[in-house]
Amino acid sequence: MRNEKLRNVAIIAHVDHGKTTLVDEMLKQSGVYRENQAVVERVMDSNDLERERGITILAKNTAIEYQGVKINIVDTPGHADFGGEVERILKMVNGVILLVDAAEGPMPQTRFVLSKALELGHRVIVVVNKIDRPDQRVYEVVDEVLELLMDLNATDEQLDSPMLFCSGRQGTASVQPDVAGSNLKPLFDTILEYIPAPEADEKAPFQMLVSSIDYNEFVGRIAIGRIERGTVRQNQEISVCNFHSPDAPAKKAKATALYMFDGLARVPVQEATAGNIIAMSGIGDVTIGDTICAPDCVEPMEFVKISAPTIEMTFSVNDSPFAGREGKYVTSRQLRERLFRETLKDVSLRVSEVPGSTDSFNVAGRGEMSLSILIETMRREGYELQVSPPRVLYQTIDGVKCEPVERLVVDVPADCVGPVMEKIGSRKGDLLEMTPVGNRMKLEFMVPSRGLFGYRNEFLTDTKGEGIMASVFDSYQPVKGEIQRRNTGSLVAHETGEAVTYGLFNAQERGSLFIGPGTPVYGGMIVGECPKAEDITVNVCKKKQLTNMRASGSDEALRLVTPRTLSLEQCLEFLADDELLECTPENLRLRKRLLDHGDRMRALKGGK
Repeated sequence: MRNEKLRNVAIIAHVDHGKTTLVDEMLKQSGVYRENQAVVERVMDSNDLERERGITILAKNTAIEYQGVKINIVDTPGHADFGGEVERILKMVNGVILLVDAAEGPMPQTRFVLSKALELGHRVIVVVNKIDRPDQRVYEVVDEVLELLMDLNATDEQLDSPMLFCSGRQGTASVQPDVAGSNLKPLFDTILEYIPAPEADEKAPFQMLVSSIDYNEFVGRIAIGRIERGTVRQNQEISVCNFHSPDAPAKKAKATALYMFDGLARVPVQEATAGNIIAMSGIGDVTIGDTICAPDCVEPMEFVKISAPTIEMTFSVNDSPFAGREGKYVTSRQLRERLFRETLKDVSLRVSEVPGSTDSFNVAGRGEMSLSILIETMRREGYELQVSPPRVLYQTIDGVKCEPVERLVVDVPADCVGPVMEKIGSRKGDLLEMTPVGNRMKLEFMVPSRGLFGYRNEFLTDTKGEGIMASVFDSYQPVKGEIQRRNTGSLVAHETGEAVTYGLFNAQERGSLFIGPGTPVYGGMIVGECPKAEDITVNVCKKKQLTNMRASGSDEALRLVTPRTLSLEQCLEFLADDELLECTPENLRLRKRLLDHGDRMRALKGGK
């Protein structure tokens, strides 16, 4: 039996193609807000980091009512590093809305999320978004989407997917690319007509797969998922089991509170029936992939295995001379608890203890972006820590050492193609195809993941800030050989103290500085970048010696070049293998692993 009063749909797309903005308009036009209610833009991006960066990190649930039918909508992340979120969310829905930018066309993440949806046999509504862009090329993009569907072996029904043309910002949709719509009614109608209602057997024993986890300080973990069959009532006895650990006994628990989604709110309910997406609290150690079911019919459901992490960093306790000055949480016990707590919410993250060390942890994830978001979140919570440069995780396949390779798509001005191809070639990238798009060029490469470390800054310089690059994990391939990580050196502070203008003025002749006067420094801290491929020790605390022959103001004023302030991502890209990044709530400091100059020299000479 189908529950015709219900539809479950996910919005999938590449990063920045307008998912969250479209959901905003869907909420407005379905009457979720009162007439006079103040509305923030991108209301689904509730997390501070999401609002600052303009990206979605965590999948969010919402629901709207249209013509008496409840439509559950899941807004998913578009960035490749959060692919783990997208994979599991697709298990909750019966169809997807695929958003494609009318100018950029399908990008790597579009291919990734669409392939996952097609594998699950979901119906697809294609929405070409941002048709009001001056550089839109709607007809070409439609052809590219059809080519992508054919590439991914879509069924005949999926190839006949309905196409709509939207402007998420204006809140309009139409079935013809040349005719501007006046509202999103065509989109709502298409969802009701084309997305199947969920199968719902309300009489069968209760069963639900946990697809997402939320965490609340008051009630602990909250399991979110779609009820596959049966009915659940508040305070009902339930059992928790997992498909991938069949030998483990089912855990008994109680559904202390049930919630359904209505607009932006979670509404407590007494009972929920099959087909609905609900949130449930009361199960202490529930995790993603668990099956919650009736105690008299324990049947675990198969769960999509999340792709393994491809990149790893070592998080350790801060042991610099400035340790403990700025953070609230500084001990290894606090760091350990926080990292393992993160694995409860993020299934694509792996945390393990470093053998032989009590204060270091290896954290493996899907990409630099996901790990930098974790570091930034921890900094804001008051944690102090040190992180190592990112490194890729190798696998041995059929006796051959293999490394992760990414599919990279770059969109650059035609006159910048040369430098980009040269740089990616030196990083062991292979060109797959090259397509002119107006006066720009779209290039597709296969590049080892480690070849992309530290490349983004160079890419923006080479394309004069106009290039767009996006990559997604493709496969494991035999190791491609040596790749030079960085061809510049570091300017390293000689002693502990406060940087002064005189010392900085002498140091800036050796390279570009990262700090200004008055910055506290310690010996071994990196204060700038040297253009040569070698480290230079500089004394930025050196004061000008005064004599009775010369007054302090007799020389002309010293002019300092404005220092380069590095963001967290830029710091991670800059790190060499013998360097660490010290992260505190107030500062990011680059430093050498060995702070003492003599120790570094001995290590360089092989400990002679």
